[in-house]
Amino acid sequence: MQTTTGAQRNPGIDLFRGLSIILVVTHHLALRIPLMQTGLSAVFPARLLKALTWDGPTGVKIFFVISGFLITDHTLRRWGSLSGINVFAFSARRACRILPCLLVLLGILAVLNLAGVPDFLFHHDNQTLPGALFAALFMHLNLYEARTNYLPANWDVLWSLSVEELFYVAFPIFCFLSGRIPKMIGSRLLTFVFALLALSIPFVEWQIRNASEIWQDEAYGPGMSAIAMGVCAALLAHRLTPALYAILTPWLGWIGAFGVGFSLIDTPVLWATLGYGAFLFLTASCAALILAFYNGWGKVTASRFLAWPRHWGRLSYEIYLSHMFVVMPMVHLFRATGENWTFGWVWFIPTLGLSFCLGTLVDRFLSRPADRWLLEKSGLRRPQPSGEASGRIAEI
Repeated sequence: MQTTTGAQRNPGIDLFRGLSIILVVTHHLALRIPLMQTGLSAVFPARLLKALTWDGPTGVKIFFVISGFLITDHTLRRWGSLSGINVFAFSARRACRILPCLLVLLGILAVLNLAGVPDFLFHHDNQTLPGALFAALFMHLNLYEARTNYLPANWDVLWSLSVEELFYVAFPIFCFLSGRIPKMIGSRLLTFVFALLALSIPFVEWQIRNASEIWQDEAYGPGMSAIAMGVCAALLAHRLTPALYAILTPWLGWIGAFGVGFSLIDTPVLWATLGYGAFLFLTASCAALILAFYNGWGKVTASRFLAWPRHWGRLSYEIYLSHMFVVMPMVHLFRATGENWTFGWVWFIPTLGLSFCLGTLVDRFLSRPADRWLLEKSGLRRPQPSGEASGRIAEI
């Protein structure tokens, strides 16, 4: 089995994560400059343009599955088993990785809000700066939006962190507690719970079918189910024998790639066929594709020909938090220059390029140095520099 050890990264997983963040950035711009209204509508099928416009939430679910896989794989290789996890060390490492960028972002958003900058002002009477800050810091910004309506764009992206970080507060505690009961029972119970949560996504999506549009997109249940699918994939990766893995890898790769592609491009057909099972089809396809990438499937292609989207994957957290600082100015420029819809699609090119550049700067001058400094000050050290599963584990 080809795993990512030492200073190596898995190019396939980086590529998958990179394509997902590109989908999210494209989605956020396409909400404001719909591709269906640009000159591309005369060239490309409407189904493809709609997929690029409306599949940002799908991109987030893909992130959730990838994140669940990476953190579980990292835990298994650092502590040998989930039940052997060091809760303090796990939580401290997550804080070192997540908090610097998040705190700086919240500080900038607060200053711009107090300065009266239009894109950063709240437009609903029940939204306040202290309330939004508290929600973002204590993992319920999604719930805050569901109660008060959408926040400004740069705030809105933080809803996914509320889902993911709540899962990872519970993850080490539950893993630790499973180690306090007989080993075989604890291991099987842990696997059963994560499998049950992963398979529950059609049910939790069905349960919120009559909820507000915001809660349907941002509820805890579907996101946690997607993360749990990634956890299950990592557990499976560590239990398959190399011989069996070698046989399954090509099948997992092609089936997973087809499933993810079909989920993106032909959602109406998938929904008409599977109903709420379409969500499980997507997360299971993601898990299959990640398992194949983990064992080296598509490594040559991803390494040689797709360097740029792989770099997006490495910077996914930084790009995700910062990209709206590019998207909104581009939208204003588009409107200020007369809204030429024929060439509206052209605005996506500099938006993607500048989002990548901004994410690179955030990583180089804030995220990476702060992560390294905090780890050193806390006495926590990585096994090898930048040598965790598929590199630094990125949150979205």
